[in-house]
Amino acid sequence: MDEDAKVYAISDAAELAGMHPQTLRQYDRLGLVRPARTRGRGRRYSMHDIQLLREVQRLSHEEGVNLAGIKRVLELEEEVRAMRRQVEFLRTLVDPRRRVFRADPTGNVVADRLRPLAEADPPRRPRWVPRQLTSGPTRRS
Repeated sequence: MDEDAKVYAISDAAELAGMHPQTLRQYDRLGLVRPARTRGRGRRYSMHDIQLLREVQRLSHEEGVNLAGIKRVLELEEEVRAMRRQVEFLRTLVDPRRRVFRADPTGNVVADRLRPLAEADPPRRPRWVPRQLTSGPTRRS
């Protein structure tokens, strides 16, 4: 079953998380956990939501963090996850194996062929180098 599938009613989620349903309602009002809603406005929780509820309870009881602090911790954790996704995306953009052009040892820009990311062969000479790039600067009158 999908961890993000919103299938548990509030009573089931409260039982799985070891909490009272009223506690889940309070956490929803505070924005700590955001369950999905049915057409009749009933709350539906996923297994991910239940794990999050358990983490909120752990931070509160074991670490002594108040609810405002827990909300901030959760926001910062989500921000870190978003930044990690962005870093991974940017890494794919700057991966030298995905470049179309590169600089050769003399500093000239040369065309490079695109290779699959899994390919790990040693760098080879490019197939095509524009003549203007290999001949150096020219004087214009």
